[in-house]
Amino acid sequence: MSTRIAAMILAGGKGTRLQALTRRVAKPAVSYGSKYRIIDFPLSNCANSGIYAVGVLTQYESSDLNTYVGNGEKWGFNGVRSIVSVLTPKQTEEGSNWYRGTADAIYQNIDWLDKVDPQYVLILSGDHIYSCSYDDMLERHIKCNADCTIAVYPVPMEEASRFGILITDKDGRIVDFQEKPKNPKSNLASMGIYIFNYKELRSELLADAKKEDSDHDFGKNIIPSMMAKKHRLFSYTYHGYWKDVGTIASLHGANMDLLLSNPQGTNLYTVQGENRIYSEDTYSPPQFIASSAQIKDCLINQGAYIEGSVEHSVISSGTVIEKGAKVVNTVMMNGAKVLEGAEVYDAIIGPDSLVDKGEKINPEREGIVLVVNSKGGSK
Repeated sequence: MSTRIAAMILAGGKGTRLQALTRRVAKPAVSYGSKYRIIDFPLSNCANSGIYAVGVLTQYESSDLNTYVGNGEKWGFNGVRSIVSVLTPKQTEEGSNWYRGTADAIYQNIDWLDKVDPQYVLILSGDHIYSCSYDDMLERHIKCNADCTIAVYPVPMEEASRFGILITDKDGRIVDFQEKPKNPKSNLASMGIYIFNYKELRSELLADAKKEDSDHDFGKNIIPSMMAKKHRLFSYTYHGYWKDVGTIASLHGANMDLLLSNPQGTNLYTVQGENRIYSEDTYSPPQFIASSAQIKDCLINQGAYIEGSVEHSVISSGTVIEKGAKVVNTVMMNGAKVLEGAEVYDAIIGPDSLVDKGEKINPEREGIVLVVNSKGGSK
């Protein structure tokens, strides 16, 4: 890709369905896969696509995320021929204007886009797990002479009512849109990934900002407005691995998908070359696996200290599993501890959280349990 395209990553979501994990950090900053954060994926995808101007729009509990993103150096952006800018809600004489919706977030940063002066703008969500290049999507956008191209993901028909659904003609041109329909006409779910011609997008954002009754949202307002005006909207079907990790169960499931025993999963850790996922490269000591440890089908990051039994789990840096402890089908985030004799099943153990000696978490296995406290910390 050339510099004619800029990307805007919407990373200001509160993520209330992730419960205590997002009480102090933004959803895109949540830990994933023992060494990543969710925001690593859209940023890496942009870097791998040769997109050299990326805006990261933050809002809720943004301090940690802003620091983590920094100038984008971790993902190969050098600040000279490429740039990552953290864009927060504007401070004006009238006060702070929080982003009122996804479209308003882009509207408030039109000045940044004007300076970049792109021909196309790629809109991304900061809380999806997937590894890809956006080259093919842009190629389709140009080939179709589209004003907007929307990435879609085929979902089982029985699950289609949970999504925004697009209906297309035989050429892939979008002819209708249903927002979480009771009786869906299609199984093409919108992924919330858009490529716009900047000229048309800018015009739509300026008009939408003046509408007091608007939700200032792409799905609810911008896309329907463009369809009503007979703009050329096309779909782009994505067939790779993709997960919206908006709930405790989906976050747990996406971690479990990394394990090689899951034939439906993805193996992002072995992705090399043009689709590699980049992350923060901080020093951690080597993982320690004691002679008493029993490990089966696990993903274990550097800095983990394991003396107990671990099965079908994702273990992050700085975690401790003591002798006689048992961990099954569980995600342990940075600094979490499971002490001697404790048992944990089907759970997510939050950062620096503690499962005390002899404690049993979810022995009856009733869904996915979230454990978040401040008793743990690195060994």
